[in-house]
Amino acid sequence: MDLQLSPDALAFRDEVRAFIAERLPADIRARLRRGHAARKQDTVAWQRILHERGWAAPHWPAEYGGAGLGTTERLVLFEELQRAGAPLPLPFNIAMLGPVLLRFGTEAQKRFFLPQLARLDLWFCQGFSEPDAGSDLASLRTRAVRDGDHYVVDGQKIWTTSAHHADWIFALVRTEQTARKQDGISFLLIDMKTPGVSVRPIVSIDGQHHLNEVFFDSARVPVANLVGEEGRGWDCAKYLLASERTNIANVGLCWERLDAARELAADIRQGDTRLLDDPKLGAELAELGAEIRALELTNWRFLLDPEIGRKNPGFASVLKLKGSELMQALTTLIARLAGPAGLERHDAEGDAAQQHPLAATAPRYFFYRATTIYGGSSEVQKDILAKTLLG
Repeated sequence: MDLQLSPDALAFRDEVRAFIAERLPADIRARLRRGHAARKQDTVAWQRILHERGWAAPHWPAEYGGAGLGTTERLVLFEELQRAGAPLPLPFNIAMLGPVLLRFGTEAQKRFFLPQLARLDLWFCQGFSEPDAGSDLASLRTRAVRDGDHYVVDGQKIWTTSAHHADWIFALVRTEQTARKQDGISFLLIDMKTPGVSVRPIVSIDGQHHLNEVFFDSARVPVANLVGEEGRGWDCAKYLLASERTNIANVGLCWERLDAARELAADIRQGDTRLLDDPKLGAELAELGAEIRALELTNWRFLLDPEIGRKNPGFASVLKLKGSELMQALTTLIARLAGPAGLERHDAEGDAAQQHPLAATAPRYFFYRATTIYGGSSEVQKDILAKTLLG
């Protein structure tokens, strides 16, 4: 029995696989299988298909558009989506903001936002990082000053993924200057169409536009958009980051990239011999497979046994660290296999079916250089491990 899953979990996995095979649009599958990032329209179309089944927000209560699935089913679902080359539901909506609203939001906020988050009628981005703040999130300087029924927001966010696509942003802002920097922070929901909000693109090393700077210039935000208590936004942030860590290992994506590497090696020939039959490459693929399997088992242990995380606070850092390193190793291998053909320039918005199969190799290689930085850099994860596991 695979991973010692229960009969019910195995049946659910079969159900998910059949659903993906039947409903995932072929053009989306082709784009992601070639290594392209999902476009906005890909994510929206697929999330709405999943929403019909309640699987866009599988762990949410049914009354807000979810399916009330347990941890095992949720993990099975997300791993199968990644292995199939399907876009995941927008994490800013589903894995980050949704759980925060369920825990800290007012009933009016839940009723208004959660169904739209699940169906992706609203696209949210995350306004946490700021210039000069590094990994010290609590040192943020964006200010929100109360003025009647509004906050007046001034400041800047940076490295804001998909802000150019977003309808709204959830942001940490400083509403009070306190001795302890984690205090006096508030969690605001801000409409990106608000006067005074502007977005400037950041083109990253892969040549693509994923990231942005977001500026707030006397932007007036209704007090009704405050989540939780004023000055207690750090509680929301910690809860959000804990929710975000449920899929940090990206096991399914690692398996999908390993499969892609094997397929590529099978298609490349050296004379009359497939590159896949080279014993040195075979040993490298086997080693990567063994490491992914170990990561998979560790991820299951962490997510299915809450006591592990409580007793070992650094356990999540192990998953982040190893998952990041494996994704870099896999994309490096694919770039190496592709050789000069992988350097071909391509139209990121074009028809993937009409492109060379290796067209996305170099951009994906460069994109995944960032895996050891975002979500907590490897250096930060090692510091956490040193403090929590080594004392």
